[in-house]
Amino acid sequence: MLEKLNLTMLVDFYEFTMANGYLVNGLGDEIAYFDMFFRTVPDEGGFAIMAGLEQFITYLENLHFSEEDIQYLRSKGIFDERFLDYLANFQFACDVWTVREGTPIFPHEPIVTVRGPVIQAQFVETMLLLSINHQSLIATKANRIVRAAEGRAVMEFGSRRAQGYHGAIYGARAAYIAGCAGTACAISDRDYEIPALGTMAHSWVQLFDTEYEAFAAYARTYPKNCTLLVDTYNVLKSGIPNAIRAFNEELLPRGCRPVGVRIDSGDIAYLTKRMRKMLDDAGYPDCQIVASNSLDEYIIRDTLMQGACIDMFGVGERLITSKSEPVFGGVYKLAAVERNGEIVPKIKVSENVEKITNPGFKQVYRLYGRTSGKAIADVLTLHDEEIDDTKPYEIFDPEYTWKRKTVTDFRAEKLLIPVFEKGKCVYQSPDIHTIKRFCAEQVETLWDEVKRFENPHRYYVDLSEDLWQIRQTLLKKYSMK
Repeated sequence: MLEKLNLTMLVDFYEFTMANGYLVNGLGDEIAYFDMFFRTVPDEGGFAIMAGLEQFITYLENLHFSEEDIQYLRSKGIFDERFLDYLANFQFACDVWTVREGTPIFPHEPIVTVRGPVIQAQFVETMLLLSINHQSLIATKANRIVRAAEGRAVMEFGSRRAQGYHGAIYGARAAYIAGCAGTACAISDRDYEIPALGTMAHSWVQLFDTEYEAFAAYARTYPKNCTLLVDTYNVLKSGIPNAIRAFNEELLPRGCRPVGVRIDSGDIAYLTKRMRKMLDDAGYPDCQIVASNSLDEYIIRDTLMQGACIDMFGVGERLITSKSEPVFGGVYKLAAVERNGEIVPKIKVSENVEKITNPGFKQVYRLYGRTSGKAIADVLTLHDEEIDDTKPYEIFDPEYTWKRKTVTDFRAEKLLIPVFEKGKCVYQSPDIHTIKRFCAEQVETLWDEVKRFENPHRYYVDLSEDLWQIRQTLLKKYSMK
């Protein structure tokens, strides 16, 4: 499997220059805390989906430098030999906390926290961002598309349009977590047990002398799994009539029923309504209609609003590349250091308010209404703060502090869970089907208003009073300089 590839050297070069500098200046063993978070939800949506954790865990478990790696770094002529010796004997020693895969996540809250020697905690930045940014992006887009389909199955069909083979394989994984029924990518089925789904290409139909011969041959070959592509020539005049004939002459005598027909072009809303009537009149009300062709959540929603008779969607390039917004802006920032056994909060200040970070070693709580089961808000706290959900708890907007609300009859759940302790993995990744079910359950805890495609309700991510005070103190301190 691809995870066996040693990706230790897949880092930004400045990770090496900084790490070397830390060691040379006697700071290599200083304990630092870094947070990964993101600032905006893709497509101006109400939430994102956490994904990619399993690949990041695999990366951390296999961190090691080969002799070739060391020789390459030595050839640059800028690294201290003590640093190269450190890398040659590298042993990962950090603690890591993360949000579980499949969890809805929101801007500015830590979704991964890394604590450890700064030389190591800094070094893992690139692969952490690469793993989580990519799969969270695709999972977020896929979940939007799945929700637009209103319970109809969505198949991920994007392998050939993905940005590279990793994009295809891990994109299929992320899409399945977020609710897709399966993928066209066979290797993702083999390695991740994501159901491989597919029918035929137009070339199959074109290869035969007639469309009917193509359909009949396919039906004979796959009588129990027959789905025919009916738009190579003319959907209504030849495609559906020839499909019905093949069903009658090849499937029924074998005691089989057709699985479906697929359309990949034309006015899908109009054509599928006509197709449905023709199939029903021919005695095939159980024959599903599959639609593909550059679909996204908006096209799917609109075709269904127009009465399209579609049972399943195949979505390719606009899902696997998140074409409408192809970047998930996760960042990795220093939040604290340890000095003389004390955690010292750190903050990044900017004139752009969105880029001001939340300092300190933190935990994230999600508050759920006990009666509704719905998520009310997330609260960032200091790591050792406890939210007592047996008592009323006041939350407030960290920017507009006059916006306050007292929450009662709620339960509080910690979102950041330990994954590595002193470099050893203490977390067993669930199988992908469990992650998928968990994702569906967690999305259901969000109010419909948060799940709107346009102008979603803003889900609140608040700070505890103690954390807010630390942030204000640091802002005041650095604004005076």
